[in-house]
Amino acid sequence: MLEFNAQQVAMMIQGNVEGDATVAVKQFGKIEEATKGQISFLANPKYEDFLYSTKASIVIVNETLVLKNPCAATLIRVPDAYAAFATLLTKYQELKAATLVGIQTPSFIATTAKLGDQHFVGAFSHIGENVVLGENVKIFPNVFIGENVKIGNNVTLNPGVVVYSDCIIGNHITIHSGAIIGSDGFGFAPKADGSYQKVPQLGNVIIEDHVEVGANATIDRATIGSTIIRKGVKLDNLVQIAHNVEIGENTVIAAQTGISGSTKLGKGIMMGGQSGIAGHLMVADGVKIAGRSGVTKNIKVVNSTVTGYPAGDHNATLRAQVHLKNLPTLEKRVKELEILVQQLTQKG
Repeated sequence: MLEFNAQQVAMMIQGNVEGDATVAVKQFGKIEEATKGQISFLANPKYEDFLYSTKASIVIVNETLVLKNPCAATLIRVPDAYAAFATLLTKYQELKAATLVGIQTPSFIATTAKLGDQHFVGAFSHIGENVVLGENVKIFPNVFIGENVKIGNNVTLNPGVVVYSDCIIGNHITIHSGAIIGSDGFGFAPKADGSYQKVPQLGNVIIEDHVEVGANATIDRATIGSTIIRKGVKLDNLVQIAHNVEIGENTVIAAQTGISGSTKLGKGIMMGGQSGIAGHLMVADGVKIAGRSGVTKNIKVVNSTVTGYPAGDHNATLRAQVHLKNLPTLEKRVKELEILVQQLTQKG
């Protein structure tokens, strides 16, 4: 277990210590539950009262915070406490991973595979022929890596990850447990007798740098060519990316989302949970797709927001939903008007 004092932590996150700079911590804790020897943070003002009662040894706070009461914890002041805490967690994870090296047994590593420095291979893992691993690659137990796979530097494959043959994974990537990279795309050609003939999927998956793939996500290999996940993309758990899809840079996709084959997403797109996009479409840069929306046509307007099924302009869809709620009342009024018109007609 790693241990740091307040001054060391402040250096890592470029903060200023207020209090005992020698106090040490070994663990992280929520501000309302933290105990001695733990470090926490305060970013949301509604939790400020806990700052004066917390048992945490160190608390990271915004530099603009004005104390209302005495505080027993050592404070580290930074411009943005939330971002600083995220940075600290990242550095801690990197330092912890650096201590994890070697090859556990039993595991299989093909003689033609090449492993970079500071690698770790967990028990019951399989590394196939002609695999190339960069430096500081951490392969946890029960990972399968097929032949001809190339993996860059500072990559973590958590337990149970499967990477099929010929896929390419870049640098600074985390793939969480159960994710499958490069499984066959869903390609079947209908035959005259009503059955289906499988279309071989001969392409691969390319994942660029600084990507994170959530647990049990699946990214299908291309039929021909590549399914491409551009740099900075973040995929949540249980996301399905179909064959020949291209996800643009810094796009974030929440859980249980599906993207059909050959669809191209631009940069900086945000997709809410349980949303979906039909195949062979294009989505412009910066588009926001609300949760449970279904996109059935191209979205050409940059930075627009869409909602509903079929997905349409966010504000227009919300207005339509209001009118939909009022349909019973409107129906009643129409019937009353019909009766009134009928009565006036009869009198005339």
